[in-house]
Amino acid sequence: MGKAKELKGMLLLLFIATFIFLLSLNMRKHMTYKAFPKPLSASKMCSLQISEQTLTPLNNTKHILVSAYMDQRVKGLDIRIIGIFKMDSDQPLYCLFCCAGQLSNATPTTILKHNENFGFPFITTDVMCGIPKGFSATHVTLLTQPHSVTIPNQTWLPIRNQKTGREEEQKLQFNFTVCISNLFGDYNNVLQFAQTLEMYRLLGVDRVVIYNTSCGPELDRLLQSYSQEGFVEMVPWPIHRYLNPSKGWLFSQSGGDVHYFGQLITLNECIYRSMKHSRYVLLNDIDEIIMPYKHNNLMSLMDMLQKQQPNTGVFLIENHIFPKHHFEPSGRFHLPQWSDVPGVNILEHIYKEDPDRSIYHPHKMIVQPRLVEQTSVHEVIKNFGKQFKVPMDVCRIIHVRVALRGSLKFEQLREDKRLWDFQEKLIPNVDKVLKRAGLLGSEGRS
Repeated sequence: MGKAKELKGMLLLLFIATFIFLLSLNMRKHMTYKAFPKPLSASKMCSLQISEQTLTPLNNTKHILVSAYMDQRVKGLDIRIIGIFKMDSDQPLYCLFCCAGQLSNATPTTILKHNENFGFPFITTDVMCGIPKGFSATHVTLLTQPHSVTIPNQTWLPIRNQKTGREEEQKLQFNFTVCISNLFGDYNNVLQFAQTLEMYRLLGVDRVVIYNTSCGPELDRLLQSYSQEGFVEMVPWPIHRYLNPSKGWLFSQSGGDVHYFGQLITLNECIYRSMKHSRYVLLNDIDEIIMPYKHNNLMSLMDMLQKQQPNTGVFLIENHIFPKHHFEPSGRFHLPQWSDVPGVNILEHIYKEDPDRSIYHPHKMIVQPRLVEQTSVHEVIKNFGKQFKVPMDVCRIIHVRVALRGSLKFEQLREDKRLWDFQEKLIPNVDKVLKRAGLLGSEGRS
């Protein structure tokens, strides 16, 4: 009997010990799960719902997302999502990351609305967030709730400008990129466009980025030809499908949802699109040429400026208007092969206005994209380096358009034949691209 009781007691103790051991294992497992949640499978959510559009509406908001970039220049932040946000619609947002079918924890965001929008209800906005430690993210999305990880129609943005360990400046693919925004309406100024791009090519530009909502049929043919060649990158910009874009720059005058078909958004997007690839970015309109006057190419100009102005990332270039109703009298560049090509022949316009320096006079810019955070049209809003206004005798903009100072008499204009210095190469190059696009007859120069 005594031995039986002793055996029962040992079995009871063994049962209690086993129960406590199993209970402790379960508690430890539960505690570990709470502290370090296992990433949830996202094979269906972040591999099949990746946005291939340039404009992506954000679920449960009035906002539109444009693109996401790796940007670790600000301590503690890793990702910059460029978006178009409704000014009066403020709500917390959370970043959720995906990699190889696995989800991260949601992380809080810092929402940075740009301080210039010319009174419009939608504004350029940067959403900044950090990637959870130890997680290699390839895609990101935004949530309105920190735990909403099961939304079936959540759209993911690919994270661009990922580090590869080979981002040395000497290995940049391009020296100069021109950012042009935005084409809309029936804009069909083919001849001036071809002359401008070919002039930029002679000056050393490697790449032109254009945000295209719409344009005229002949210009579309030229753009497709440039795109196939690889000189122009066409970025679709169907902003009219989501907002009522304004054709003007000031809300009080033109109304609409967003400034000038989203010009401020596209300028910022182009800087980040070019950040990993281009040493310099030129920010100007489609009818403007940033022209050096003491150098025959942009690289010689910038080498000189960087030597004289170290640690400078923004170079402001003064705008000079060449009224298109004043023509050079000899007609030497009124060429017969261009007579049926729509648009302005900039070689025929050599008379420019002096800027009225008693009022604000706008500039355009050459920037080092890695030193810029946010930009407006005529000045950078946030940057890491210095800014410098380039003297007009060193570099200025040739801008052939309607007169700005219409009250000036012809005698008050100044002659400027700088474009003629390049005419021997410019004219045959323009003929070549027009002929390739099927826009020049057989009378074009060979």
